[in-house]
Formats: sequence, structure tokens, C-alpha cells
Amino acid sequence: MQYLAIIPARGGSKGVPGKNIREIGGKPLIAWSIGQAKAVSAIARVAVSTDDPVIAAVAREYGAEVPFQRPEALARDTTPTEPVMLHAVDWYQKNGFIPDAVILLQPTSPWRRPGSLAAAIARFEQTMADSLLGVCENHHFFWKNEDQPEALYDFRNRPRRQDISREDRWYRENGSIYITRTRLLMDGGNRLGGKIAMYPMQEDESWEIDSLADFAIVAAFISHGDMP
Repeated sequence: MQYLAIIPARGGSKGVPGKNIREIGGKPLIAWSIGQAKAVSAIARVAVSTDDPVIAAVAREYGAEVPFQRPEALARDTTPTEPVMLHAVDWYQKNGFIPDAVILLQPTSPWRRPGSLAAAIARFEQTMADSLLGVCENHHFFWKNEDQPEALYDFRNRPRRQDISREDRWYRENGSIYITRTRLLMDGGNRLGGKIAMYPMQEDESWEIDSLADFAIVAAFISHGDMP
């Protein structure tokens, strides 16, 4: 299978200005996802979709393709990710490259352990999935509705983590890796659908950067490299 990796990186971040090119671990944030994608032989093309010329220049410096400028209509605060993916796939198809599947790598999830991306692709192919998402096992107990608290687990019979069966374990979507068959994406307009597979990832590689505090935490993970 041939894969197209899409890394969406809009300019104008409000929480952390210049977030996508802010340095972390010695290089711009977006460079981590670019490098990880380029290191996987199954990924034929690595594309950055951006409306920002500075981000585009940095992306090219680190080896990504930036073959178009993302339209303003797809670079608003409220723009979902799927239309950005569809725009990129449409551009490549019109220019002669039709990937079997699309990999979405969000630059705000820069720390993926060595081998994780290739292993996610392998799981996608081995399970013959139509789509895949990266997840992290969740051991927390959740509640909802502050005014009328309601537990999302049986607090009268509080389970121990080691006693929870495999099929009853909870996982949270970590935003790090998504893989979608191109036809599914184009037909359904969603990154997930059909037969869905999960790729469990470690907690340290499941951290999304949205604040300066997140930068500090993920920088600590990166500084330790391939942790045991």
C-alpha cells in the first residue's frame, strides 16, 4: 500500500502564538511529525497543509512537500480537520498521485516513540481495517454533570485496574495517529469509519500540546529519548 501523510498546520494559533514552529527538543514542533513520517518507507509522500508562508518554509526545510497554500476558507478557527484532509487528497489526485490510504499526523502530538508509526501501519494492514486511530489505555474513573453528578462506572463496586478484563478496558483517543483508506475518506468525509482498528500507544506519546505547560512536559519526554 502507498500512503500519503498529511500534517495540518494552520497559522494564527491563539493559545500559543507560532505554536507549530515553536522550538521543542531542538527543532520546530512541526519538524518532529515530518521527520517521523519521512522515516517510514511505506509513506510515499509527506504533505504539510498550511495557510502560513513561514510554516510552509520551515516544513520544506525539514523535507515535507507544501504543494499548495491552504485556502482561507479552510484555515479558520472553526474549520474541522476532515475538509483539510479532503482538500489535500483532491489536490494530489488531480496531480496524478492516488494513495491507497491517508495518514493524519497532527503536529501538536510531536512525541511518537521510535517505531510507533510503522507499527500502526502494520496493524492497519494486518487487521485489514478501513481506518485506525491511536489510543492510550485509560485508568481513570470519570464522572459527568456537575449539578447532578453521575458516575460513568459502578462506584459501588469500584474495580481494581488489574481486575478489569481486556474487553472492558477503556481507551482514550490520543490524536496522534489516524489512518484512513482514501476511498472511505472521500466517500464518507470522515477520518474514521468502516472496520475501525485501534493502535494502543504509551502515555508519554499521547500528549497533545495546547499550552506552554504542555510544551514543557513533552520537552521532558523528548529529552529522555526512547524511554523503557
